[in-house]
Amino acid sequence: MALSQNDILRALELVKLPASGQSLAASGRIGDILIDGGKVIFAIGIDATEAGAMEPVRKAAESAVSGIPGVTQVLVGLTADKAPGRAPSQAAEARRQAHGQPGPGGPVPKAAGIPGVKQIIAVASGKGGVGKSTTTANLAVGLATLGLKVGVLDADIYGPSVPKIFGITGKPRLVSGRTLAPMEAYGLKIMSIGFLIDEETPMIWRGPMVISAITQMLREVAWGELDVLVVDMPPGTGDAQLTMAQQTPLAGAVIVSTPQDLALLDARRGVAMFKKVEVPILGIVENMSYFICPECGHRSDIFAHGGARHEAERLHVPFLGEIPLAMPIRETSDGGRPIVASDPDSAHAKAYVALARQVKAGLAGPARAAPRIVIE
Repeated sequence: MALSQNDILRALELVKLPASGQSLAASGRIGDILIDGGKVIFAIGIDATEAGAMEPVRKAAESAVSGIPGVTQVLVGLTADKAPGRAPSQAAEARRQAHGQPGPGGPVPKAAGIPGVKQIIAVASGKGGVGKSTTTANLAVGLATLGLKVGVLDADIYGPSVPKIFGITGKPRLVSGRTLAPMEAYGLKIMSIGFLIDEETPMIWRGPMVISAITQMLREVAWGELDVLVVDMPPGTGDAQLTMAQQTPLAGAVIVSTPQDLALLDARRGVAMFKKVEVPILGIVENMSYFICPECGHRSDIFAHGGARHEAERLHVPFLGEIPLAMPIRETSDGGRPIVASDPDSAHAKAYVALARQVKAGLAGPARAAPRIVIE
């Protein structure tokens, strides 16, 4: 018999709140409950000041739901939405810091790193549809070919595509407690929300749940020893990006854009955001830079050409290269075989490896401590 939300709520009636003794199910604190086969994901709404006191409640809720017949995995997060007279949510706190506003708790603590992970980089874009995930995948494989131990985190919660690009099916296993073992492909360690839900399940989540999910995938995965963790960011410049900059000591950001003016306008915003939160810009990539007809060899600049290079020069950031709009890149990505791994001697693969080589050079030097975020 299929699990239902009522099954979950009945189990949560046995979980009591420490202050009032009220059942968690009756408290109105349970957010949307996502059920995917035997996997259950939901959040508990809290005041930001309750985080310490509510952690045992979160664990009790996880344990109670885990005991339901048919449940194979449970992910429970604590989220804090801002209400009148209440402490700010995690997302609101990120926004406050981003705008340089004073907070009630004094200096902002530095973000803690991830044990075993030497450096973390974000691959970002100001808008969707520019090939960010394909770039992430091939950049990661390229870094691995240069001798680095590499992981990939798919932080694009609403549109996770990393599982398809790497051709990974199945679900991650629990190592201990809440810690998941990453999936593996092409010598990389990989985690995505796409492994935890059905690929056709819509992620109808509000900001706090997205932030909670990203935080869990960062810190509750057994990444092991990695030289670089490459994070495929959600498109845009919102709470998810600010939270990553706030909570994670990012070593740098790679901005992906296509050459046309509309994409460059959004890429410019992405560069400005990372600069203002003091995350180094490793460079801009011009994706879908040009098209070579496979039949006649004629070159067409479908989305214009050279815009990203000029933008990089104008913004005084590195230009990392041009990646063409090419059928083999599309075919290997759709087929779960990134071209750097499946056809390493091709010109397209070599372009990605050249990109990886520049990123590796940009990462050289001591690890960067996470700064306090200040935007003027």
